[in-house]
Amino acid sequence: MSSLTLHRPTALPTEFHLPASKSISNRALVISALAGGCAEKDIENISDCDDSQVVVKALRQCAGKTAETQLVDIMAAGTAMRFLTACFSVTEGSYVITGTERMKHRPIGILVDALRALGADIAYEGEEGFPPLRIRGRRLDGGVVSLSGQVSSQYVSALLMIGPTMKCGLTLTLEGNIVSRPYIDMTTAIMRAFGAEVAWRDERTVCVSPKPYVPVHYRVENDWSAASYWYELIALGGGEALLPGLFEKSLQGDARVQEFFKPLGVTTEFTGDGVKISGGHACGGSEQPLVLNLVEQPDLAQTLVCTCAFMNRTFRFTGLQSLKIKETDRIYALRTELAKLGYDIEEENDSVLFWNGRRRSLPPSEQVSIDTYDDHRMAMAFACACLPFGVITVNAPEVVSKSYPNYWQEFPQSHD
Repeated sequence: MSSLTLHRPTALPTEFHLPASKSISNRALVISALAGGCAEKDIENISDCDDSQVVVKALRQCAGKTAETQLVDIMAAGTAMRFLTACFSVTEGSYVITGTERMKHRPIGILVDALRALGADIAYEGEEGFPPLRIRGRRLDGGVVSLSGQVSSQYVSALLMIGPTMKCGLTLTLEGNIVSRPYIDMTTAIMRAFGAEVAWRDERTVCVSPKPYVPVHYRVENDWSAASYWYELIALGGGEALLPGLFEKSLQGDARVQEFFKPLGVTTEFTGDGVKISGGHACGGSEQPLVLNLVEQPDLAQTLVCTCAFMNRTFRFTGLQSLKIKETDRIYALRTELAKLGYDIEEENDSVLFWNGRRRSLPPSEQVSIDTYDDHRMAMAFACACLPFGVITVNAPEVVSKSYPNYWQEFPQSHD
């Protein structure tokens, strides 16, 4: 499928089937493997997205195989690259872990340096600081290591998850501002569910005791990040819909989507079946700018930027410094694709996106094609442009399989 043309739907669904959380799935899979359990039997509701399935495949491929080097291709899954690099470092065997061309240009040196400081045997197969990596796994002594708190929380989570396997445990100090802390707290909560002893000693230091994991049965909740696209749809189109499988007391930082969309006219009600969201049709641009710090919810940035633009709501979103090292440079991608629709989005300091309402009109007959940059969140956030514009074409729509394989089956649409 090279492109998908979406027309404004005549009616919106009243229920959407969400995928399981890939963030929780990936952590539970790695921890279950380190516990010596059978992840596919012990973990219920594993996400069927690409990112989680490559972890399932890699762990299955490498289980108990120590005699020969295992070549592990995680394709475009950045989470898998980071988590499995740490996991294989403490798992007996020899591994080469690689991915797509884009993955080979995503930096991983900070994590490798930290793992090496803890005694890991890791070598670069190509360019210094980037995948692919050659790893010789063994039990590590562990100890004390420092890391910038401003790097991706996945580096932090990767290190924390292997802490219980180390002879001396792990003391991890985070320096500077800490970004995406909810994802770190998610990691520690799942670790504790598998028997680990882990706690914040102070605001910057996390301590992990050398107490081994134990296999347990674990159920993954559904994905709040995926829910954000239906919040966008309801904000733009009105009506109400049920989102099953979401927890009010969620481990996911992106559960704050319910709070962020309230000033955009969408209300959230928790029921016995999940979450019911409702809202009116998109309103005009007379409101005050929506101002949010998304340092702890960077994966909601594309949804919120698109929603505000399509509602003619000015905005200023800060804390977006991690967007440039995601699947693509999301700041560049957002600005470029919204410019095709007439929106002049501005940026500051590689970490702020804002819009003052300046917009260019499009020729009446122009039908815009949105490029997705191998980024699932670009495809899903821009799909809703069919509501205000009547029709939109999304290029390479299959990228949604990274986190939400059934997204297009759920989206109310007409195909050309």
